[in-house]
Amino acid sequence: MLVKDVMTQRLVTITPDTGIKGALTKPGFVGVTSVPVVDAHGRLCGILSEADLIGNLADDPRAHERPITIRPLTTARTVDDVYTRSPIVIRSGDDVTSAVDMMAAHRFKSLPVVDHQHRLVGIISRSDVVRALARDDEAIAQDIRRLFEKLGHTGWTVQVATGIVEISGPSHASHRSLAHAVSRTVPGVVHVHVR
Repeated sequence: MLVKDVMTQRLVTITPDTGIKGALTKPGFVGVTSVPVVDAHGRLCGILSEADLIGNLADDPRAHERPITIRPLTTARTVDDVYTRSPIVIRSGDDVTSAVDMMAAHRFKSLPVVDHQHRLVGIISRSDVVRALARDDEAIAQDIRRLFEKLGHTGWTVQVATGIVEISGPSHASHRSLAHAVSRTVPGVVHVHVR
C-alpha cells in the first residue's frame, strides 16, 4: 500500500506571512494539531503546530510549583516568527509502512507528503492508515481481482481474511512476485501469501 493511496489531499495550508491570529482563525485549523506552511508555489516550508504557538514550557521538574510561563504571542506577529522549518516529509510513492515507521519513531500524528519539487501534495496521518486498514475484506479482494484482470491473469484466485491476502494460481516465480507486488498496493492489505 502506497502513501498516495491513503493520504488526505484536501488540505488547509498557510503561508509564512500569515498573521498569527489569521492562522488561528483560518477555517479548517480548528481541531487540527498542525498545519503545513507553503510558499507561493506550493512548496513546503515547514509546519505550524500547537507547540509552535504556545511556546516551550519550562522543563524544570518543579515547574508545577510556579505559574506556567508561556512565550507571549505578542512578539510573534506572523507564522514566519514561530513555525517549524525543515519538517520530516515522505513521498507519495513511498510505502505506507515507511510513513508509519517515521510517525512512530518521531511520535508524530501526521507527515506532510511532497513531490520531487518539494511541493505539498498531501498529508498522511495515523487515522488515514487506520481507515485504510479497516477496509472490508471483500472490497480488498475485488480491487486485487480487478488489477489481476487488467494484467491478463483472470485465473488467479484471491481470498482475503482480516486483511491477509491468499493468492493461488501463479506458477512461475516471476508471476508469484508480480502477484505479491500488485496485491501490496491495495489499501487495506496487511500481508500477502502467494501459493
